[in-house]
Amino acid sequence: MLSLLKKHSDSELRICTSRRTPLFSRSAWSVVHGYYKRTAPRLVFRRPLVIEPELPLISFTFDDFPRTALTAGGAILNRYCLSGTYYTCLGLLGKDSPSGPICDREDLRGLLTNGHELACHTFSHCHSWETDGAAFEKSLMQNRLAVAELELGTALKSFSYPICEPRPMTKHRVAPYFLSCRGGGQRINAGTVDLNLLSAYFLEKSRDRIQSVRDVIDENRVARGWLIFATHDVSHIPSPFGCTPGFFENVVTYAIDSGARIIPVVKALEMLCAPGAAISTRPSTA
Repeated sequence: MLSLLKKHSDSELRICTSRRTPLFSRSAWSVVHGYYKRTAPRLVFRRPLVIEPELPLISFTFDDFPRTALTAGGAILNRYCLSGTYYTCLGLLGKDSPSGPICDREDLRGLLTNGHELACHTFSHCHSWETDGAAFEKSLMQNRLAVAELELGTALKSFSYPICEPRPMTKHRVAPYFLSCRGGGQRINAGTVDLNLLSAYFLEKSRDRIQSVRDVIDENRVARGWLIFATHDVSHIPSPFGCTPGFFENVVTYAIDSGARIIPVVKALEMLCAPGAAISTRPSTA
């Protein structure tokens, strides 16, 4: 099956999916296509890394970078002398979004001043499955150029896929630009991981079930893995994609009590001796 998935490009997949036969009902085909979308990206174009940290690792990440992710979420992390990773679409600076107002230029500088990490989420928040591969890659380059023009003194070394996991060929295009790329999956990273599609646990999916979050932190501690938390806004009235400051702080304190090292994504990659991470202080290609 692996060789078959590698063989099919995105265009070939569209041709295949257009040739539906009466043997498949609409609902059955939807199930098959959904399975393909969930499974194919994790089977192909892998960049494996065996992770064996001395202590379990936890990273806190924020997608889209709504302002409250820094003013509330970042402030909580800084209160405990911690820092996070902010996956940012520079084409959305200052605009409104489903997660609230997106950061502005001063927020970007404040983020770096407070020791947080700036990372890539495409320039215009491209849909990771529906966007053509070439257009997706172009958006990465736009984000890179925008960072250079702002003269922030940093480069975008890690990436998270917007909205969903990517098409296989999009994953292939993105990989050369970053030390790591992150998806979702609601699972920890342990044993042999795929640097081109790291797993994450979205906090908003369990924001009414703090015990579920504690359970995954405990699982990560036992496995000595790398748990990457993700969310969007951190607000007293959160969007469907965010959580409250109280909930977020409860997660942070439980993570600290677990004995894990809590560090941003690129710092974790350096600690895990990921390829290229040893020279990550030099400007990267993304």
